[in-house]
Amino acid sequence: AEHMAESVRTAAHVTTVAEVDLTRLVAFRERHKKEFEEQEGFSLTYLPFIVRATVTALKEYPGLNASLEGDRLLLKKYYHIGIAVALDWGLIVPVIRHADRLDIRGLARAIHDLAERARTRQLAAEETRGGTFSITNPGVYGAVLSTPIIHQPQAAILGVEAIRKTPAVRDEQIVIRSLMYLCLSYDHRIVDGATAVQFLQAIRRRLESPLELIL
Repeated sequence: AEHMAESVRTAAHVTTVAEVDLTRLVAFRERHKKEFEEQEGFSLTYLPFIVRATVTALKEYPGLNASLEGDRLLLKKYYHIGIAVALDWGLIVPVIRHADRLDIRGLARAIHDLAERARTRQLAAEETRGGTFSITNPGVYGAVLSTPIIHQPQAAILGVEAIRKTPAVRDEQIVIRSLMYLCLSYDHRIVDGATAVQFLQAIRRRLESPLELIL
């Protein structure tokens, strides 16, 4: 509780929202989820794709993978992604270390492993430390918009909202698409608005072309 309050007191919080069309990704997951579960023993979620798209975008916009410590801005050359996990007694953020070295299947395994061990209280303390960027997923509970609090001393946190079938205009026609909001809270002392929007758009482009995340 004190850590969250300190973050609000310390960082200049701004939240920017981008809409993402996940229709192709939803169709891709539907085609492969049964085979994946048979092979791995757990369900394929959208989170591994989101993590992979985020890490790739962080390489393009290193200011989001940074921290402000005193009067020094530290740009991290490694990608340790914290994944918020809701538990009966609260919230914990285990870290996928060197997430850039993992493919979609590897990320799915890492996310599943950390979440399961978090729920059974089997995480080591060091597995919740050292993150360079965090992702939280309130959409799994039906949230459509949020303003997450930055996990200090990181520069930003990405909120993943619910995927909803929504009428949308494509080629001058109204069609049903699977849309989702991504909500990026960032420290305005480190990141300006233009960079935040460009970062979100980089994630959006990759999620809307899921085969690029596989290759």
